[in-house]
Amino acid sequence: MGRNRITVSVPQMTNPISRAGLHDVAADSLRQMIVEGELEPGARLGEKVLSEVLGISRTPLRESFKLLAAEGLVDLVPNKGARVACLDPDEVRDLFEAAAGIERSGAELAAERLTRDELERLDQLQGEIEDEFASGNRERYFRLNQDIHQSILAGSKNDVLVAAHRWLFPRLERARYQALQSPERWRHSVSEHRDILLALKEGDAQRAGQLLSRHVLETGRSIIANFRDRSNAA
Repeated sequence: MGRNRITVSVPQMTNPISRAGLHDVAADSLRQMIVEGELEPGARLGEKVLSEVLGISRTPLRESFKLLAAEGLVDLVPNKGARVACLDPDEVRDLFEAAAGIERSGAELAAERLTRDELERLDQLQGEIEDEFASGNRERYFRLNQDIHQSILAGSKNDVLVAAHRWLFPRLERARYQALQSPERWRHSVSEHRDILLALKEGDAQRAGQLLSRHVLETGRSIIANFRDRSNAA
């Protein structure tokens, strides 16, 4: 009995990657495809197909695999090549517990350190995510949501917190995209962001930290519940 092979359907790119920073740009393209589910968990990353699609040789492609492996998005299997890493409930729990702690500290500091311009930017982003939620545009909402989380961390003016969050961010981004598949979680998320912004505007560090931490943990719980639902349905 032959092994089941995982096939990958890769969207065509209209403009091949330029030669400058080939492995970094290839990693950016593959990262987006993994986060948004175009490359599914467990899928084999065929070098021949991806080299043709991205318009690069195999050497920078392999370097991009190494970058994504360091981010936890790709598994490098000896003698078998690269595969999209799978998420499991324990990893999701660990990721979101760590992120909740980092983002709580970031929000507490941001409540005291955000400038007027930065608060206005967050206010603008909140208005935009509410518009995208109303129109049902998940992709645009997702990008704006990520901007909000990163902007709050940047507002902490703490480079160590920002670096720690940046290290977790690729895996968080991938998991958070899954959370938007739940309409109920999506609706609650918009409301939670509204409350977090209000606490930041009022300079209430304790409340801002509590709300953002709770928001992050609830997102993780939603993703884990989705795992269980799919497991029970299988």
